Amino acid sequence: MKTKILSFIFSIFSLEIYAQALSNQSSNMAEGMRSNGKIYVVVAVVVTILLGLIAYLIRIDKNLTSLEKEIKQQ
Repeated sequence: MKTKILSFIFSIFSLEIYAQALSNQSSNMAEGMRSNGKIYVVVAVVVTILLGLIAYLIRIDKNLTSLEKEIKQQ
């Protein structure tokens, strides 16, 4: 499971690099959001959702490992 988490984190960072490459092409919407300061709200929401998903996956993994241990003991 740790390798899956590490690969997920690596893919997030690679997507970030790809997004930065795309952001070099300026768009009107992005400039408008930056000037109004709304881009920080969008980033905060995305980070919150990703952290929630990661925490959920870790909790599920812990529950599954405890169930697997319980099955092996029987």
